Amino acid sequence: MTQQCEISWFSALCDDDYEFLGVPDPALQSSWEHCRNIVLTAEKSGFDNILLPSGYQLGVDTTMFAAAIAPYLQRLKLLMAVRIGEDWPPVLARRIATLDRILGANAAGTGGRLNVNIISSDIPGEVMEGGPRYARTIEAMQIVRQLLNGEAVSHKGEFYDVEVAPPRMTTLSGKCPPFYFGGLSPVARDVAAAAADVYLMWPDTMDNVKAVVADMTERAAAKGRTLKFGYRAHVIVRETEDEARAYADRLLSKLDAQAGDAIRNKSLDAQNFGVQRQAELRSAADGDGFVEENLWTGIGRARSGCGAAIVGNPDQVLAKLRAYQAVGMEAFILSGYPHAAECDLFARHVLPHIEHGPLNF
Repeated sequence: MTQQCEISWFSALCDDDYEFLGVPDPALQSSWEHCRNIVLTAEKSGFDNILLPSGYQLGVDTTMFAAAIAPYLQRLKLLMAVRIGEDWPPVLARRIATLDRILGANAAGTGGRLNVNIISSDIPGEVMEGGPRYARTIEAMQIVRQLLNGEAVSHKGEFYDVEVAPPRMTTLSGKCPPFYFGGLSPVARDVAAAAADVYLMWPDTMDNVKAVVADMTERAAAKGRTLKFGYRAHVIVRETEDEARAYADRLLSKLDAQAGDAIRNKSLDAQNFGVQRQAELRSAADGDGFVEENLWTGIGRARSGCGAAIVGNPDQVLAKLRAYQAVGMEAFILSGYPHAAECDLFARHVLPHIEHGPLNF
C-alpha cells in the first residue's frame, strides 16, 4: 500500500493568479471574494490543507483572511503564513491560539486545524543580514512554541527580552500547532533542523531532492529531532500529456520578458538561496522548459519563489508525486493557474487516486 501523504492547495492572497502569466486580470486579483472561492473549492474538492501566503506589500492580509474564512470551513486545515519580522512573539502566539479556536476541531476531535508557515522576514523598511535574521527567527519560534504549549516564558536573548506567564488562551490541543518552514541556505537549514516540524522544499530535480532530504535528516538527528518533509510545486494535469504541455505553452503565450522580470524582482525574497536555485533550474532546462521528466520550469519566468510545475496526464502526475513520496515527501502544497480552475482539475484527475490525509504529529 502506498503511504498516506497530506495534499494541500494554495490561495492566491498575494496578487498571484493569472490566466496568462504576467498579464494582470482584474477578475483574478486578490480580494476577499476571489480568495474565499479558491479556499471553498479546495474544501469541496477534498484537499486536506490550504496555504494562505503572506507578503506585506502585496494583496490581502493573511491573518484577517484566515479569521474570516474559518467559519466557512467544516474540515479543511489552514496553513497560515506569518512573517516573523512583523510580529512580537507573545502577540503572535495569542493570535495563533485564537485562530485555532475559531477554526475548530479536527475530524478526530484530538486538536485544531491550524498550521503555521514560518517566514524568516525582515522588519518592514529594514534589511538584516541572513545570519542575524535567522537567529531572531529561531528565538521567536522558541518563544511562540513555549507559550502555545502552555508554558511560562522567561527569555533573555539577543533579540527578545520576554517575561510572560502561561497564557489563558490555548489552542484546542493545548499544544503548539506544527511549524512548516523552508529555506535552502545553510543557516536556514539549521533553523529548520532545530525548530521546525515540516521542512518545505521548492521544486528541484529528483537527485537534489534526495540530497536535501538526506542533509536535513542528518542535521535534525544531530539535534535529537526528526522532521517531516513537504514539497511545494505548481501542477498542470490534463487528460493527455500533449494537452498538458499545450496548456503550459498557453500560460506563457502573452508573457513579456520585462514584465516577468518585474514580477520576480518585486518579491522580498527575490535574491535568496531558494530563488537562485529556481533560476538555476530554468537555466538547465531544455528548449521546452523541462529540467527533467514532467518538471517544467516556465512558471519561474514570471514568479519569484516556487517556479516549476509538474506537467502531464493523470498517470504521469501521480507517478511524479509517488516518486517524491519514495524519497521522503509526506506533504504536498500544490497550485496552478488559474487557482480555482486548476484546483478542480487536480481534484478530479489525480486526488481520488492518492491515499491522503492530514499529517499526524
